[in-house]
Amino acid sequence: MKPVCVLGNGQLGRMLRQAGEPLGIAVFPVGLDAEPEAVPYQQSVITAEIERWPETPLTKELERHNAFINRDIFPRLADRLPQKTLFDSLHLATAPWTALESKSQWPELFATLGDFLIVKRRTGGYDGRGQWRVRPGDETSLPDEIYGECIVEQGIPFDAEISVIGARNRAGECVFYPITHNLHQEGILRTSVAFPKTSNPQQQQAQQMLSAVMNELNYIGVMAMECFVVGDKLLINEIAPRVHNSGHWTQNGASISQFELHLRAILDLPMPSPEVFSPSVMVNLIGTAVNAQWLSLPLVHLHWYEKEVRPARKVGHLNLTHSDSLALINTLTSLVSMLPNEYKIGIEWANTKLGWYRSK
Repeated sequence: MKPVCVLGNGQLGRMLRQAGEPLGIAVFPVGLDAEPEAVPYQQSVITAEIERWPETPLTKELERHNAFINRDIFPRLADRLPQKTLFDSLHLATAPWTALESKSQWPELFATLGDFLIVKRRTGGYDGRGQWRVRPGDETSLPDEIYGECIVEQGIPFDAEISVIGARNRAGECVFYPITHNLHQEGILRTSVAFPKTSNPQQQQAQQMLSAVMNELNYIGVMAMECFVVGDKLLINEIAPRVHNSGHWTQNGASISQFELHLRAILDLPMPSPEVFSPSVMVNLIGTAVNAQWLSLPLVHLHWYEKEVRPARKVGHLNLTHSDSLALINTLTSLVSMLPNEYKIGIEWANTKLGWYRSK
């Protein structure tokens, strides 16, 4: 099988490499500043763990490579303006929005979109960075340099946040994981919960929306779509053309992980629909040092990224899966005392979700 070069050598590239090893697929995550002659890209399939990158000797070389999968899609989706325009062109529901070009727009924005608005940088903002919550009067404190560089959205009083991870191959076949229930705090994903797939309307709606995007783009590989739940409707928040944090639970909770599924899709390997038999929970480790005591709990799978621990930095995650949701609840309850206090809310939220599933 052809080797795979991943543009970017963060945790997603690392996990793609790990997923390739059992299949005999050589995966090479490479830093953006690597020298082209040091990278075995000539005979490789090229993918990326990031949506946008600076111009370096390596990226200039890879951008000319005819086996760079989705090469022209990345810059389109890395910018929230064409991303939102794509949703509108496909008649997919999203928060009402417009481009933010000048200060003179504010009276009309408040009049048309309401008194609670979200300003987002078109590129580069993630994990709560590059975003501002704006009510009348707050606009005067925004930095001048954001105008022409942002979009503004109506603030949505959503009921919940979910994501769906899907994959599409070169033949246009699409497969999906069950929707993932997510809890964010300060813009950062803290906890995810997933259950075996059912034919509920929310699952079907999410799959139809993500299929429409992937088919329109002729996309190949794994894509993630984050949505707000508002009543019985889904509104797309954003999409990511890559493996995604909210799909990390698939490493231990699905027959094929999102990382393996991405490799299968871009290498034209068989891509059956992954099976999910049990509930799963993923706890993001954010700015928290590794604790070997977590491993005293038999359901805990530790995925550590070997990164320097800094505040607000994702340094690893914990996956838990079991057919008995009570066993998961009990393990998560034990885990609370082994983690800093800020994890308590996310774990209690996960236990509430598991309790709901258990009562069905």
